[in-house]
Amino acid sequence: MPTSVATDRAPKTVHELTQLLEHDIKVKVAVDGILRGKYMSKAKFLSAVQGDGFGFCSVIFGWDMHDTVYPKELLISNKANGYRDLLAKIDLSTYRRIPWEGDVPFFLVSFLDPETREPLFADPRSVIKKAMDQASSKGWECMAGAEYEVRSLVFVPGRPSDSDFVETPQTIADKKFTELSPMTTGMHGYSLLRTTLNQDYFTSLFDESLKFGIGIESHHTETGPGVFETALAYTSAARMADNAILFKFLAKSIGMQLGVLPTFMPKPWSGLPGCSGHIHVSLRNADGQNIFAHDAKEPRQNAANPDTKFLSQEGEWFLAGILHGLPDVMPMLVPTINGYKRLLGGENFWAPNAITYGYDSRAASVRIISPPSVPPSATRFEVRVPGADMNPYFAFSAIFLLGLRGIENKLALPCQPMSDPYVTKETVTKLPMSLEAASERMMRPQSVAREILGDDFVEHFGGTRMHEVALWNGAVTNWEGESDGTSYRDSD
Repeated sequence: MPTSVATDRAPKTVHELTQLLEHDIKVKVAVDGILRGKYMSKAKFLSAVQGDGFGFCSVIFGWDMHDTVYPKELLISNKANGYRDLLAKIDLSTYRRIPWEGDVPFFLVSFLDPETREPLFADPRSVIKKAMDQASSKGWECMAGAEYEVRSLVFVPGRPSDSDFVETPQTIADKKFTELSPMTTGMHGYSLLRTTLNQDYFTSLFDESLKFGIGIESHHTETGPGVFETALAYTSAARMADNAILFKFLAKSIGMQLGVLPTFMPKPWSGLPGCSGHIHVSLRNADGQNIFAHDAKEPRQNAANPDTKFLSQEGEWFLAGILHGLPDVMPMLVPTINGYKRLLGGENFWAPNAITYGYDSRAASVRIISPPSVPPSATRFEVRVPGADMNPYFAFSAIFLLGLRGIENKLALPCQPMSDPYVTKETVTKLPMSLEAASERMMRPQSVAREILGDDFVEHFGGTRMHEVALWNGAVTNWEGESDGTSYRDSD
């Protein structure tokens, strides 16, 4: 079974690549879960393709999003190994051109250990390949979709100000990224009218995505000030992860050109819906048949409960695998401090925070999408826990590896669906509700995460998350000042 779906016109040979780049002088390559990259001369690029790849500084695995080196050094990049180079392998199947950068050729890379030439255990594209290969060994292909909610602020340097265009990069910095002005005010989910206020940006997200090789299924306003939701077209999970990470790059790039500052922060403001990153998953066989589908018109007789009656047995086991392991992989789905604020009290905004599932239930952590609401071929699970800050490679990897573990071990569902009258807020098992609690659980010796992802990955990724926790624990927030700043008084 294939482990990825190539982009249109992706070259298969060096000869095809040379012809493809005939009129180009440079190529752009990108790496890592937070996109980093560089321009390369065509000659250097072709040399790297024909050889083993090219060297790229390992420090991108040794520092955080602010380029601060982790105080607790991790295995891949550290003082002891001199922050050595890793081997970056160019993936020709990811070929695209960037429409807003003069159609420059663009490729993604994966990282190899420079000594063993083996895939790097923490490389996002290598991690998802592990899940894809595991499914492929059984004759299955991992299929996936992603939905992003993005909240947009507006800054328009040099443009006449009006009620909708009130921010500049300087005002955003001066406000310390608080009390920012959204592109539109109010709650306007699925509005046809609101998109006309910022039509250039709204339509460019759709149009430029297609030019950039990112299929879009739907695109609309969502409930919340300045919020859009974009559903990316269903495809191979590895291709979907590429598309998802590149959609963020596109949204920010197009925004810079049109005076819009999009944020994928899960909870920009309290008291309002957050920004989700829901993911859809399924498996199919070599004939294109959905492994989760129960094709018979009558419900499956041995289904665990009415909510799973139109799932196959494999689909039910896959669901059980997700539910059993979900608490142990939370940092893979919700990797930031802010992400857990979206889940706290999240049932008010359909942001589930417990081990729950249900047929067509948007209140559940895992929504079963199956007949009769869709045809059998569209049967899938929607995992509603992740926010828009998710790393799609890690999120998809975790879900597929958990589900495949469920099938392998024929796991039983650990609880009843949300339709059961005995399933209440008081009886459900809550998920970890902070990055610290989630990381500690993932890093436990008996964690399911260690079983499916390996100790090296868990130690590395868990170490990066605990670094974020340490920064947060040392921060003094506005809330503290507002709560305690007026309480000081002279002692009696």
